[in-house]
Amino acid sequence: MSELTLRTMSRAEVHDLLHWAAREGWNPGLHDADAFWATDPEGFIAATMDGKPIGGGSIVSYDGQFGFMGLFIVAPEHRRQGIGSRLWEARKNMLLGRLRPGAAIGMDGVFAMQSYYARGGFQFSHRNVRFEAVGQRGRAHPNVVPLTEVPFERVVELDAACFVAPRRHFLEAWLTLPQHWALGYVANGVLCGFGVLRRCHKGFKIGPLFANDGDIAEALYGALADGAEGEPVFLDVPEINAHALRLVAAHGMKEVFGCARMYLGPAPAIAYDRIFGVTTFELG
Repeated sequence: MSELTLRTMSRAEVHDLLHWAAREGWNPGLHDADAFWATDPEGFIAATMDGKPIGGGSIVSYDGQFGFMGLFIVAPEHRRQGIGSRLWEARKNMLLGRLRPGAAIGMDGVFAMQSYYARGGFQFSHRNVRFEAVGQRGRAHPNVVPLTEVPFERVVELDAACFVAPRRHFLEAWLTLPQHWALGYVANGVLCGFGVLRRCHKGFKIGPLFANDGDIAEALYGALADGAEGEPVFLDVPEINAHALRLVAAHGMKEVFGCARMYLGPAPAIAYDRIFGVTTFELG
């Protein structure tokens, strides 16, 4: 019987893993692999058999302060053989070894696997729900500007209120990749929200969409969805943000997918009322 081996992925293999994710229907962005790799080159694990990758997943560490597990895939012909369980448990332990004592791990798991992840120690926090609409031309808002006009440090500060740990390397890549359009909402010289629209295998996704209130989120969503005019646009919304649910309802968006946000360790105290769109299900 062939032996299963786990090892760190190469840059090219991370790109391949995102293509596997596309085949699973997860609809990643066309350039997600570039930002993921920039965030943590050691954060992607391949399961191989006879030297050939047959599965993988992420174990990204944000400076040892927080970890995130995602992109958990086993090739269809190797499923129901216990390989997935071995890969998942090994990834969890490997990530714990890369974090500071007491640091939490997050994940967005499909609902069907929620009980499995709970047996591994993860506790349910809330649902992140994917909504879909067709991008429509929006009205320009005087406070919405290209994010390149905002000092990067202001973006990092706002992001830190909405994410568990600093992620400077991720943002440096995410905001500048091809077919990524980043906008900010500035009032009286203060950055009050920002969002990113990116081209995906199907249509576009908006993520993150962070805003101080619903009116700011509305202005950003309208400007971003304008860039996806006539094509599918997706927004992954934390269900615990009532203002975000009102936003998607106002635009007639329909629920098409969802994940359970779960944590191993203490759930973070972040500003969920300012999170109108999750950045990615793969890296948080």
